[in-house]
Amino acid sequence: MPSPRRNVDARPLAASASSSSSGPGSPAHGGGGGGGGRFEFQSLLSSRAPGLDPTCTRLRASESPVHRRGSFPLAGAGPSQAPPAPLPEEDRMDLNPSFLGIALRSLLAIDLWLSKKLGVCAGESSSWGSMRPLMKLLEISGHGIPWLLGTLYCLSRSDSWAGREVLMNLLFALLLDLLLVALIKGLVRRRRPAHNQMDMFVTLSVDKYSFPSGHATRAALVSRFILNHLVLAIPLRVLVVLWAFILGLSRVMLGRHNVTDVAFGFFLGYTQYSIVDYCWLSPHNAPVLFLLWSQQ
Repeated sequence: MPSPRRNVDARPLAASASSSSSGPGSPAHGGGGGGGGRFEFQSLLSSRAPGLDPTCTRLRASESPVHRRGSFPLAGAGPSQAPPAPLPEEDRMDLNPSFLGIALRSLLAIDLWLSKKLGVCAGESSSWGSMRPLMKLLEISGHGIPWLLGTLYCLSRSDSWAGREVLMNLLFALLLDLLLVALIKGLVRRRRPAHNQMDMFVTLSVDKYSFPSGHATRAALVSRFILNHLVLAIPLRVLVVLWAFILGLSRVMLGRHNVTDVAFGFFLGYTQYSIVDYCWLSPHNAPVLFLLWSQQ
């Protein structure tokens, strides 16, 4: 009895049976090319199975639905992988404004609104337009040029060392005020209010800017200087304080400045006097200045 495994074409019996049951045009016959075609194809696959091509392996792994879902990283993938996308929560946090920015914008809006409400003398047609000449007179009283010219005149007429020392430091304070205010205005460059009329008394290049108010800084500086170095009666001291306050208020009423410009100007002028008092000029620490002035 012949062995069931023996066959002329060296094929298994299962293959022979399937070939006998299939037609000549079936895939098992390979389009009528004989029964050995399928056996040779299976032999080719079995011969290449131990050492598959790594490229084919990577392609099959990339085509796997598990890999497409990103359940596990590919072992053979290179180091150049795209970074993960940022979380939506992080994007929303970057777009949200900070609390400090909201607070500053709110204060700016309040400052502009209050400055416009207080600008009752900004024009002749304003509610207090008839008070503009008086307000402009106050404007001249706090201008830097009259104070500089007046200090120089008094210094030239003074015949005592104590008077010259006080006037010399007042001149130094006025020059320091002009320098600091011009520097800050050039750095900040805040425009004057929209309802302001550019009819100011003797304006320079940086006077087109609003922050800080030079009149407010000068009023605070001069009033503190006078109160500390001149012996005045109480009514006169009250008048000096009222002059400084009304001068700062008139800047807002005329529409020249906003409220924050005047408030910071008062603070800067008060601080400037501390600088002048710390660097006080006297015949002991600045003898050259006093000798030059005494010779003139």
